[in-house]
Amino acid sequence: MKTNKKINIAFLSTYPPRECGIATFTQDLINELKKIKIINAPHVIAISDQEYKYDNDVIFELQQNDRDSYIKLADKLNKSNIDLLVIEHEYGIYGGEWGEYILDLIKYLKIPYVVTLHTVLSNPLDKQKYILKELCQRSLRIITMAKNTIPLLNEIYNVDDKKIDVLPHGVPNIPVISKESLKRKYGYDGKYIISTFGLISPGKGLEYAIEAIAKVKNEYPNILYLILGQTHPNIIKLHGEEYRNKLISIINRLNLSDNVKFINKYLTKREIVEYLKLSDIYMTPYLGKEQAVSGTLAYAAGLGKLIISTPYKYAEEVLSDGKGLLAEFRDSDSLAKCIEFVINNPDKKRIMEEKIKIYGETMMWNNVALEYVEMFFRTLEEVNSDERAV
Repeated sequence: MKTNKKINIAFLSTYPPRECGIATFTQDLINELKKIKIINAPHVIAISDQEYKYDNDVIFELQQNDRDSYIKLADKLNKSNIDLLVIEHEYGIYGGEWGEYILDLIKYLKIPYVVTLHTVLSNPLDKQKYILKELCQRSLRIITMAKNTIPLLNEIYNVDDKKIDVLPHGVPNIPVISKESLKRKYGYDGKYIISTFGLISPGKGLEYAIEAIAKVKNEYPNILYLILGQTHPNIIKLHGEEYRNKLISIINRLNLSDNVKFINKYLTKREIVEYLKLSDIYMTPYLGKEQAVSGTLAYAAGLGKLIISTPYKYAEEVLSDGKGLLAEFRDSDSLAKCIEFVINNPDKKRIMEEKIKIYGETMMWNNVALEYVEMFFRTLEEVNSDERAV
């Protein structure tokens, strides 16, 4: 953009202390963007479903379930010095049916925006399809984190290739001590660690992972499966700890108290990285084919972990070309066979780890943030070109 003025970017997103994967994603990206001095420090418009105490990054709040709040926010943004709005989109973080209130915002918004898609459905309901098509049509650019979502955006949502940017999910670069030292620190010396982390909900398929552990524990009695993270706040509100209690009953029934352990807390980034580093295998047994991105799998890839996953969209792309193992959906036998293969083939495990580590280096937040800045400038240059043409 041919100007000496530093540009002002704002992100519309959930934001810590709200416990949400998209909140963490946005905070990580903004913290890295602050280090790039050719733009002003980005701002946040936080999507709130209750009272939160935000830091100074947050300039406005959007009340998730208050429809008027969306129109009022558009007016505030139109009167602000924000040059470009980045809308983080997921169906569950906006108000109305499938988050339709977001369309009220863009209807009245006069400043340019781009949209980051955290889910791209291949078989959307009519309302889901309508919302995403409207968002994408008015957006200057569409950011997706997996190349294999591009055909869906073309064919189902009528998005032109020229509007799509594929920008990876970022990964924090936090130096930690060795795997064996971390195992000793956490009291897991001598254990073969498999882990899954993230906010727990029924879609995570953890029951199949637990059953897979039961199928291999007799041959590998030192195996320990760590389920890291607390239950998703929205699940707690609706169902309490029903799902976790179901998992505990499976563990008890299969006599797995020595082989499966819950770390029931919201983990800091350092804790996440340390638990991943001490893991021998990282596993995402998710149930949903549609998942276009997974921050937890991105973290594991960035750390060069051997990953076993079900073949949801993001995992298929990240683990392609021998970078990991894919098991069948809802199939504990398939997960168990993958675990056994990894344990019995250490040389092949090392090759896969090396491949995923090379791939993961491109996902470090400092590299991803630079790609975002380049996209911001390119997008605003297009806006200026259009204005000059007019």
